[in-house]
Amino acid sequence: MSSSIKYTNEGVKTTTKKMVKEGEVFASCTFASLGLDSTLCDQLRDKMGFEVPTLVQAQAIPAILSRRHVLVNAATGTGKTVAYLVPIIHHLQKSARRTQRADGTFALVLVPTRELCMQVYESLQKLLQRYHWIVPGYITGGESRSKEKARLRKGISILVATPGRLLDHLKNTSSFLYSNLHWIVFDEADRIFELGCGKEVEEILDHLGSRKNIHVNKDNAISSFGFPQQNLLFSATLNEKVTHFAKISLENPIMIGLDAGNSALEFQPTERGRFLEHDINDEVHPIQKENNFSIADYKIPSQLVQSYVQAPCGSRLTVLFSVLKYLFERESFEKILVLFSTCDAVDFHYSLFGGFKFSSESESRPEHLFLKCKIFRLHGSMKPEDRRTTFQAFKTEKLALLLSTDIAARGLDFPKVRCIIQYDPPGEAIEYVHRVGRTARLGERGDSLLFLQPTETDYLQDLQNHGVSLTEYPLVKVLDSFPVRGRKQFVEKLVSLESHSWIMFLQRAVESFIAAEPGMMKLAQKAFCSWVRAYTAHRGALKRIFVVKKLHLGHVAKSFALKQQPSVVGKSFKKQVKKRKRDSKQDVSSSKKRTL
Repeated sequence: MSSSIKYTNEGVKTTTKKMVKEGEVFASCTFASLGLDSTLCDQLRDKMGFEVPTLVQAQAIPAILSRRHVLVNAATGTGKTVAYLVPIIHHLQKSARRTQRADGTFALVLVPTRELCMQVYESLQKLLQRYHWIVPGYITGGESRSKEKARLRKGISILVATPGRLLDHLKNTSSFLYSNLHWIVFDEADRIFELGCGKEVEEILDHLGSRKNIHVNKDNAISSFGFPQQNLLFSATLNEKVTHFAKISLENPIMIGLDAGNSALEFQPTERGRFLEHDINDEVHPIQKENNFSIADYKIPSQLVQSYVQAPCGSRLTVLFSVLKYLFERESFEKILVLFSTCDAVDFHYSLFGGFKFSSESESRPEHLFLKCKIFRLHGSMKPEDRRTTFQAFKTEKLALLLSTDIAARGLDFPKVRCIIQYDPPGEAIEYVHRVGRTARLGERGDSLLFLQPTETDYLQDLQNHGVSLTEYPLVKVLDSFPVRGRKQFVEKLVSLESHSWIMFLQRAVESFIAAEPGMMKLAQKAFCSWVRAYTAHRGALKRIFVVKKLHLGHVAKSFALKQQPSVVGKSFKKQVKKRKRDSKQDVSSSKKRTL
């Protein structure tokens, strides 16, 4: 039994009891019972699809409404974005004096990536449709600085930003008015630091005067609008950098989703605080442990079905092809996300999956696309506008496959993603749980599949040590479901996966396709080289599991449907790079001669 916090319109706190059942995501209370404006509750229902709050929202919203600093550690897909946006909007619309654009920025939301920036901004737009005087906006790298300056000059009430671009405008945009700033939200704080933005964030705090006990507004940080300074930190994991940042940015915070005895983050006894004269630990409980696994203070939804497939290196590509076809056609999955270690690997598989045609072995009909779904790609080397277009298109498509690097592994909410396939294991163990967090969101069922080579199975024990258990995927059953011309109908006795008749048949077909397409050959060679480089970059304890010396590079080449020996591939790739450099120098010199 646990309790949620309930407010009346007069601000008097009461509590309402709710049973937390295994796997439960939603609370039994309502948004109105949390003290939110009725119009805002209507917007949550009509525009966001929230009838009732999630457990995280039920705990976080009252805490943020209390105007205290708050630290939230909860599983991805539990509605954290709404949890911090709604209280801010509630306070702004309730202000005695209606906010105007000339008042500048009241709330700042810092996020790690452009895609997450756009996602939060879109949520803001939906929530603010009935509050036209509260203006949302965003600034992010890759956009036009002059256009952003113009928007800042006009005034943005709630600003969503990435750290680098925000710091740029704080230093160089004199028309950026933030003297009324009262809310600073750090969303996906752990990812912000993983991307190397720690110094930028601390510099932002100094610019805004928002380190602990330091405020922009020296008069107790309360302006004519009556809002105190409030910092809110949302993080899926609590590593050393995040805990250090919490200690310098949060003052006497309410902590949600943490065990009472958490040793990673220890404030002074008084800093755990009292909430409206009640011990916060009596009222705001972490999500019950029996409903979630724990990995380095990260929660995994219990409705997530986690599996692994052990595929020999040379058969990885055909196994991936087969699993995708099976999930889309036999299991009727609508959306699948496949994660790769490099941009080059994404580009290669995107072109291969989108172009590989196949003639059915049991039918005489002409060739057709092997994967009959819409295919998208997403990685950091793409132009911002292309990334934005992909992000929006994949969200709205009904039957789709997204191939991505870890840029899609954090914070992004793609509706109806049923399965996450980690084709390349993550560089750090903790990234596993961030990746699988793109599915099984808001109580819906989800599946995750981790690809491992036989030499990499110690990774399963590493996950087990963190409380994460995976079951083996029935791969042979999947492969046996595909008929091959000339194969007898009885189940064949399998000596090794590489010798399975379907795997051999499909491997030959893919290799022939690659060999016949010069463009595909170049993409495959480039992806092979970058994949080997990425394999050497595993960090921490994973270095002893993912050892490049254990790789058979001939089998690695086969996983990119290359018939040449890897040394030939590497040499030819280096020759092409040198040739391009030589050609570019010749082009420059010839252009100079023409201008003389």
